[in-house]
Amino acid sequence: MTNKNGLTYADAGVDIDAGNALVDRIKPAAKRTDRAGTMSGLGGFGALFDLKAAGYKDPILVAATDGVGTKLRIAIDTGVVDTIGIDLVAMCVNDLVCQGAEPLFFLDYFATGKLDVDQAATIVEGIAAGCEASGCALVGGETAEMPGMYHRGDFDLAGFAVGAMERGTALPDGVVEGDVLLGLASDGVHSNGYSFVRKVVEMSGLGWDADAPFADGSLGAALLTPTRLYVKPALAAIREGGVHALAHITGGGLTENLPRVLPEGLGADVSLDAWILPPVFDWLAKTADMAESELLKTFNSGIGMIIVVAADRAEAIAELLAAEGETVSRLGTITAGEGVRYSGSLL
Repeated sequence: MTNKNGLTYADAGVDIDAGNALVDRIKPAAKRTDRAGTMSGLGGFGALFDLKAAGYKDPILVAATDGVGTKLRIAIDTGVVDTIGIDLVAMCVNDLVCQGAEPLFFLDYFATGKLDVDQAATIVEGIAAGCEASGCALVGGETAEMPGMYHRGDFDLAGFAVGAMERGTALPDGVVEGDVLLGLASDGVHSNGYSFVRKVVEMSGLGWDADAPFADGSLGAALLTPTRLYVKPALAAIREGGVHALAHITGGGLTENLPRVLPEGLGADVSLDAWILPPVFDWLAKTADMAESELLKTFNSGIGMIIVVAADRAEAIAELLAAEGETVSRLGTITAGEGVRYSGSLL
């Protein structure tokens, strides 16, 4: 080829060398997530996974995809990006386990206008940490440098998780009147309702670096507390027997998510006195003069996962979950009649 000094891809804003440097940086983090069934590392055109090596005989695959919403805006504005990857993983794998599936592998999509290798590597380290804590392998992903598509410093994230279960073990299954609702505490707002959160912060007049009114440290750092990963405790409860359904409490809160796992004709009675509203939600509600009903259908309100269990197994499963490190509250029961009915008060 003749030597020319014409326009290069780098001149157009895409740095292939930076992308290659990022792959080299994140390979050790991805390697730490290897598990039974993983067959290939980063760098191929696709990732291979051996279900037989993972211990499955007659598997059904389950897939989930999600993002972290406008919580990304806080991460970008504060420059604190080390835990947003955990949120990304949690939003996918916490959904998978609600089907009764074990998360097996995860892929991410990272898009930005100009690739900052250090920033991207920090984000992927967080993704790897979430995968490790969930027992799933980070097998690949896509880094897209797209000048002109994002404002300077902005980026976007999406995650994709695949899990498996043996045929005939899918959840929800067997939910009946009288089943007990066990609530697992959240670690804060998790990754839903952040458009509302940012509006409330704007109303309060506080900056991200201001002291948090409801916690130690800055407001930005407190609101970036990552989504709790419920995978391993939930799978332990499923293996124990007596679990009929799980509901990940995300956008729509308890009001909208719990009915998703209930058969037609059944609803739930929930006592709001069964747990204490975490301070972050109390601050959001009071600052915005928020009605309790609105709080319950916008946020998790302190309960990140609900496990529906047979009444005669409720005590044993609650003890198991507590031994797994979860804070467990007995919220109420499954009842005749559709919808969630609340008693007591959170505010």
